[in-house]
Formats: sequence, C-alpha cells, structure tokens
Amino acid sequence: MRISPYLLTIIVSWVIAQGAKYLVVAIKNRNLANFRQLYLSGNMPSAHSATVMSMATIVGLINGFDSALFGIALMVAAVVMYDAIMVRRSVGEQGLAIQELIKAAQHNDRVAIPRSAKGHTPMEVLVGAFIGVLIGCVVFIATK
Repeated sequence: MRISPYLLTIIVSWVIAQGAKYLVVAIKNRNLANFRQLYLSGNMPSAHSATVMSMATIVGLINGFDSALFGIALMVAAVVMYDAIMVRRSVGEQGLAIQELIKAAQHNDRVAIPRSAKGHTPMEVLVGAFIGVLIGCVVFIATK
C-alpha cells in the first residue's frame, strides 16, 4: 500500500516543523524538558506555514502550477499565513495583556487566568513556508 504524497507531505512537514520548534526552544532555554513545544502553537518555525506550503508545493508539482487545484492550495496557504501573523499574533498579544490585567487587579481567586495562544512573527512564518516548500519538493522526488 502506497501512501498519498499529499498526505505524506502534510505529516512530514508538520513533524519536522514542530520538532524544529522544540529544538529551537530547547537550545534557547538550554533545557530539553520543553515537551509542550511539540504541540503548542507559536515560536520558530511556523508549523502551520510549513504544512500549507508543503501542500501547495506538492499540488503544484503533481498537478501543475497552472492548475485550479494549485491556485486553491496557494490561496489557502496565503490565508493561513496571513492569519498566523495578523490575527493569531494579535489575539495572543491581547491574551497576554488580559492575563496581566487580571493578575494586577485580582484580590481573590474568582477570575481564572485564561490561556493565551501565541501567533507568529513574519520571520517565523517565512521560515515555516521555506521548510514547507523544501519538504514538498523532497516528498515529490521521493514518491515519484
């Protein structure tokens, strides 16, 4: 049974980007115990960007860069990457501000401090996108 190159590129790009994210944080903090980085959003590189760009790349290589399917895949990738930088990053910053306000104003334990999900900087998205294109090309060559 042969695995679909489309599914393979999604899995491989996500695993590599999330693994790289763990390594970057481990090196930065000099601590290997940051296992949460294997599934949390945010930080370098963007696994979302890697995943959608690997999909767009493999679709373009298999179906043609002039195909409607590639156009759709690229549009979805652009929306996801824009969202990671503009919307999710902004929401994450607002979440941190709300946490600080709750901590500063809290005189009792009536208000639980919410979790703040982190978005991405443009560089984190760019590196993730580069990883995705690279993985898409490697999977295309490996499954030919």
